[in-house]
Amino acid sequence: METSILLIIAGMAIVTYIPRMLPLVFLDANKIPPKLQAILRNVPYAALGALIFPGILTVHDNIMFGIIGGITAAIIAYLGANLIVVVLSSIGILTIISMFF
Repeated sequence: METSILLIIAGMAIVTYIPRMLPLVFLDANKIPPKLQAILRNVPYAALGALIFPGILTVHDNIMFGIIGGITAAIIAYLGANLIVVVLSSIGILTIISMFF
């Protein structure tokens, strides 16, 4: 393997490790302010939204196709369905729509 590739891999490993290590070293779970805890609890949802939303807009040539699938998934998830039910219902609706268009 080339040295540059090994350096890139090592750099990525360090950059990935640092954000995971810093909270363990510098923060005590009992001393985190409640406002910061509330923000940190919402980080996974924000990251998931940032990953999913662009895919919704680019899943098909017609943007409405993705929007309908996203709205369907949001409604089913809001009703409290399991993740697999949310995904399958969105796929099912889009399959039915694709049969007609």
